[in-house]
Amino acid sequence: QGAGGSTSTPTNYDNFHRLGATARTLLVRAAAQTWNVPAAECRTENGAVLHGASGRTLGYGALVRAASALPVPDAGDVVLKDPAAYRLLGTRVGGVDNALVVSGQPLFGIDTRLPGMLYATYVKCPVLGGRPVDANLDAIRRMPGVKAAFIVEGTENLNGLRPGVAIVADSTWNAFRARKKLSVTWDEGDGARHSWTGFLAQAQQASGQSGAAVMRKDGDVDAALAGAARTVEATYVYPFISHASMEPQNCTAWFKPQEGTLELWAPTQNPGAGQALVATTFNIPKDKVVLHITRSGGGFGRRLSSDFIVEAAAIAQKVKAPVKLTWMREDDLQHDHFRAGGFHFLRGGVDGEGKLVAWHDHFVTFANRVEKKESDGGSGSVLQPGSGGNLSGDEFPGRWVANCLIEQTPLECRIPMGPWRAPGSNVFAWVFHSFIDELAHAAGRDPVAFRLELLGDKDLVAGTGERGVPYNVARMRNVLKAAAEKANWGRRKFVRGQGAGVAFHFSHRGYVAQVAEVTVSKEGRLRVDRVVVVADIGAQIVNLSGAENQVQGSVIDGLSTLMYPALDIDKGRIVQSNFSDYPLLRMPDTPTTIETHFLKTDYPVTGLGEPVFPPLAPAVCNAIFAATGKRVRELPLAKADLSWI
Repeated sequence: QGAGGSTSTPTNYDNFHRLGATARTLLVRAAAQTWNVPAAECRTENGAVLHGASGRTLGYGALVRAASALPVPDAGDVVLKDPAAYRLLGTRVGGVDNALVVSGQPLFGIDTRLPGMLYATYVKCPVLGGRPVDANLDAIRRMPGVKAAFIVEGTENLNGLRPGVAIVADSTWNAFRARKKLSVTWDEGDGARHSWTGFLAQAQQASGQSGAAVMRKDGDVDAALAGAARTVEATYVYPFISHASMEPQNCTAWFKPQEGTLELWAPTQNPGAGQALVATTFNIPKDKVVLHITRSGGGFGRRLSSDFIVEAAAIAQKVKAPVKLTWMREDDLQHDHFRAGGFHFLRGGVDGEGKLVAWHDHFVTFANRVEKKESDGGSGSVLQPGSGGNLSGDEFPGRWVANCLIEQTPLECRIPMGPWRAPGSNVFAWVFHSFIDELAHAAGRDPVAFRLELLGDKDLVAGTGERGVPYNVARMRNVLKAAAEKANWGRRKFVRGQGAGVAFHFSHRGYVAQVAEVTVSKEGRLRVDRVVVVADIGAQIVNLSGAENQVQGSVIDGLSTLMYPALDIDKGRIVQSNFSDYPLLRMPDTPTTIETHFLKTDYPVTGLGEPVFPPLAPAVCNAIFAATGKRVRELPLAKADLSWI
């Protein structure tokens, strides 16, 4: 069980569809038996079974007991409803707990309350990967409301129980107050050598060295660049960022020694992984670990990690009482499983006819050193790029350029990294579609026409190797053409300081194109006036209201991520600590208009939480270039000087 990767809908749609049809079949059979009529003479409508010949009606509620006693019908006897007869699927249906959310009812992990519950805070080394050596625990234990204070040894596993100091009190307030007086001697470890300026210097050095891992090699890039009519070189840089979910990480844990059980309440996206981590860390049988899932105040991949769960479990085992661990905002920003930063050193060339003939990307990424698993064939350690930090050679335009070289070099670090909404795609789309736009303008071509020509006439491009993912070019062409049409591309006249940009991306089984229109003042103030989104996510929109919300939320989240977030690293420490120096998008900065269009196709239904996110950043940055003549090659956008004369 889990929620991530926009997999909930494609994984469960058919199963739940069939489950519903099975339940309907049982209800119809129960009604038919009650009336002693053939089931074929009965139909369902508005939560009831109707017998047309006699006009009799029975509500589902009245039939549940009888239906539950019937044998489950064979799969062949269950008839799925014709999509033409759908009355709810594809319509706008409000969230069942919307009223509870807006009225502040206790739904979230942070709302959990248990009898006799204590409250905890957990302090980790400010240097990522460090550990506590000593602390003024006696002084902390004497503070008002404090029940316990102790060091947790933890492990070296960045994805497990990290070492720290726990303070347990009779309230979160008293735990946090005691924390302010905590003095710890830290062993900072190797992580203290890390800095963003150091990483940048390493990346620049690596970009000019041989020996990088070759992710794709077609043709002869150097020869093609030498013979190109025009060439472009650019470096694109993006920082580490935090998830910054509104609800900080929290978990309530209750260790019951007599039963040998550990019960947990957590806002997690991956309860199975949390249960397994706790069981393994403390050598408890997995069936003795019970994890209750609460509503999450924002996940975006952060709650796929279970560090906060195993921390709460460690504290509960020590105090042998129910205890709620609540992270401070500073913990949440500085001890995340971050989205990895990255550096792309790009070269591209177009021929005399304006066609893309050469593409070279040397991607310098970040990696943790991990021990090989026996199941992977041996011992020792390897460098493993962080989630979203591994570039596939199939990534667009990898399969479309005759002379293509994609390389990758990992920089070793002790920084925890994890999945962040649309992993990899959330930055690769910005890099590649911004650089494609540079090449289109270098060729003197219309950006939409340039992309359509690059996509080509084939309807399907096969993936490379056993794990390669096929790319449905026809679907992408259709969303790109539709977005251009809906946005009046090429027909609207812009004045200086206004412009439109386009981008598309395939991720998580979804095909999405976007056109962004912006206004940039002479002083460099950006306003996103309009974003047109066209998405192909298959044959059926499940809930139109939810789908539109996902699109709008992705656009706003994408713009926020483009504009502001960046984590500076100095001596192994994350510098930013709260929303004062790690701002998110505010209402005045949101797009004036977000237009949502879905292309219904005959392909399987897919999720929508991630596919819309990636194209937003390149579409906006390309629009900024159209408005100002300035390229954005480093994130966040807030650092850029967009002023013009």
